Amino acid sequence: MVKLDRQNRKWYITQILGTLHLNKNDAFRQLFLELHPTDQVDILLNLSKEERKKIYRHLSPDEVANMFKQAEIDEQVRLFAELPSDYAVEVINNMYADDVADFLDALPQEVRQAYLQKMNTESAIEVQHLLTYPKHTVGSLMTTEFLSVWDEHTVQQVMEFLRTEAPNAETIYYLYVVDEKNRLVGVISLRDLIIAQPEQKVKNIMNTNVIFVDAHSHRKEVAEIIQKYDFLALPVTEQGKLVGIVTFDDVMDALEERETESFHKMGTATTISKSLKEATIGYLYRKRISWLVLLVFFNIFSGAGIAFFEDTIAQNIALVFFLPLLVDSGGNAGSQSATLMIRALATGDIRIRDWAKLFVKEISIAALLGVTMALAVSLIGLYRGGIEIAIVVSLSMFCVVIVGSLIGMSLPFIFSRFKLDPATASAPLITSLADMIGVVIYFSIATLLLTM
Repeated sequence: MVKLDRQNRKWYITQILGTLHLNKNDAFRQLFLELHPTDQVDILLNLSKEERKKIYRHLSPDEVANMFKQAEIDEQVRLFAELPSDYAVEVINNMYADDVADFLDALPQEVRQAYLQKMNTESAIEVQHLLTYPKHTVGSLMTTEFLSVWDEHTVQQVMEFLRTEAPNAETIYYLYVVDEKNRLVGVISLRDLIIAQPEQKVKNIMNTNVIFVDAHSHRKEVAEIIQKYDFLALPVTEQGKLVGIVTFDDVMDALEERETESFHKMGTATTISKSLKEATIGYLYRKRISWLVLLVFFNIFSGAGIAFFEDTIAQNIALVFFLPLLVDSGGNAGSQSATLMIRALATGDIRIRDWAKLFVKEISIAALLGVTMALAVSLIGLYRGGIEIAIVVSLSMFCVVIVGSLIGMSLPFIFSRFKLDPATASAPLITSLADMIGVVIYFSIATLLLTM
């Protein structure tokens, strides 16, 4: 298999297009199929619609299925729309059920039903079952293409079973052992199976201490288990019966999707399900405008705070110079704290019950940060406005850093407590809150000290 890189990418595209235009089917297949399916998708997406249609004509549904499963969901939706209906159904019939379920879940209801009605009956039933699980559950991640054996089977029987059924399984590194009622009773690795004696029974060599997850558990649970124990796959049960497995690559894809959603929320944008390269201007506008408008109204309160202290500002115009510096420092300290808490909550390093302990720790850290930054800004205060201004800005700096830090560390816990994504406690939101409170703190201290 050839690896596509910067040096040979252009050459491959040129050669592939040349064989297509000259209708050299064998030459095209030799060039295209020696590439990894991920690289095949890369080339496909950089061709025109008409050029892609020529490629489909030279590939079997099974080969297209092997390629399409490497594409992102939004890319799959776009590429499938170019396929003839019957051909598209054949491609779907050659994909794993969990990949089909992910793809169909991104389609409108009527299109999804049309595909399900044309699919193989057995495959359609499996896919429909997977689609019944909510998106956040393990069941929506699992695949039903796995191998299970009875505990009474001999090693020789299992090896013969493997020879015929392995091509239809997503992974064969683990075999899951069930009893006559399909209850999960053990697991055996391919390595242990190979070194065992042919006449040995599975129940005598299997590992009965099986780690598994329930189909209705949260995706986060299976991700934590696979990361902790370095499993390649994990069995999934429902009411004690084995119903599927979750593979490492599917969990990593889910984690990447969750991390992407978190980054979008941290940037105060609603979840963007399309590639930025393919998304339209209108789509991105709709995803970003709601939070920005909301934050505008938050910032109105900052303006109202400034207006309230107009007399103090008029009497001490030097205060205006320090306003951006102070409120930004509070927002920056809050954003730092929030980032640390969001990540720790996401990885399971901390829990909601740890809030009080971390609150005390954050006060200590924020106080040290506040004193350091207050000393730094006091020197500027002395230069710009004298000793009185220096006292005002240094005391204000100390207070806004503490308040900003406490807001930043507390909001992720508050969002988690109300079953919301802690990533929603994003930097722009915290900055806006810190700005509003910072203005009030700064001018309140200034009014108190400078009008005495």
